[in-house]
Amino acid sequence: MNFIFISPNFPHTYWQFCDRLKQNGCNVLGIGDCPYDGLEPELRASLTEYYKVDSMENYDSMFRAVAFLAFKYGKIDWLESNNEYWLEQDAKLRKDFNITTGVQPDELALWKSKSAMKPVYKEAGIPTARNHKVSDLDAAREFLKEIGGYPVIVKPDIGVGAEDTWKLESDEELERFFDHKPAVPYVMEEFVFGNIYSYDAICDSNGDPLFENSCWFPPSVADLVNKGLDLTYYALNDVPEQLREYGRKALKAFKVRSRFVHFEFFRLTQARKNLGEVGDFVGLEVNMRPAGGYTPDMIDFAHQTDVYRIYADMVTADKRLLPPSEEDRFCVYASKRDIHQYAHSHDDIMRKYGGQIVMAERMPDVLSGPMGNEMYTAVIDTEEEVNAFAEYVQERA
Repeated sequence: MNFIFISPNFPHTYWQFCDRLKQNGCNVLGIGDCPYDGLEPELRASLTEYYKVDSMENYDSMFRAVAFLAFKYGKIDWLESNNEYWLEQDAKLRKDFNITTGVQPDELALWKSKSAMKPVYKEAGIPTARNHKVSDLDAAREFLKEIGGYPVIVKPDIGVGAEDTWKLESDEELERFFDHKPAVPYVMEEFVFGNIYSYDAICDSNGDPLFENSCWFPPSVADLVNKGLDLTYYALNDVPEQLREYGRKALKAFKVRSRFVHFEFFRLTQARKNLGEVGDFVGLEVNMRPAGGYTPDMIDFAHQTDVYRIYADMVTADKRLLPPSEEDRFCVYASKRDIHQYAHSHDDIMRKYGGQIVMAERMPDVLSGPMGNEMYTAVIDTEEEVNAFAEYVQERA
């Protein structure tokens, strides 16, 4: 089986996808813009061949790279980046090279557009916040009347993460947004008071989950980016039952097949008409790639498993071969930012939590907006201990 992995060096832990695919007998062929010598040794050892392009944004260069690898190794069976930024290009390459194992260009609309997701949630019986495709100020004011007023969230209709996402709480802020709105399609959405929970899954070719996980995130990732706040989030030791039900419905509704996905839901902290009571889940958005940063590794630590292996087994066998863990815990990520001074040094943190810390490193600049500059990740037994760990790491001087 020939598997082309696009940009296998980012995030740097993605070498593990390539490693497990190789162990399962795949011919793993990499395409990226990083020089070969700049690849981590573990990644180089996992690749049969690596084709460097000057720019991954240049489709002609990417086309020539795939054509060369197909000429040299034969028909390409899979092509994937597991990165939402390249979702559209991955699909176009699949179509041009008749690779049928992944999503095709005409299937992308429901996956990338936040406004297009809403009818799919409704059809699946999953409650979701109302939204409005931003056109002009008068239409925005009409939408505000419909939902009962501020606050609202405005965000790009197509986009990844929380960049260029804003919470508006007054007419003044609304007018300022329209005065400076970027020249891309935006949606305005009723504000939901709740925390964000993910439904992470690796599903087979029928859209049935082979593995499931849930992570807790703070209520406003946009505030983290826009206000320079510290990030804490964690992988849970289990998936709440209603979230599991909605996640599985969403897999079917969005026609997900043979993918590692990251769906986001609100869990209400305030009841809201037409959405639910406190504790209920509400659909937010679907992301057709693994959770960002080092979250796949956090999931591994929480569940004593190997999601990279489960993914490789899905590719080569269309089933899960790795048995579930007998011991599930919490795995928490707590970050620091260079712009703040903290009460506890690296040495302090390692002395207190060294036996539980599984990762401690500096984040790449491209991820530092939401993720912070320095991170500590620990395996913890209870949610109370999760909060204590984060408070210690992030206590300000």
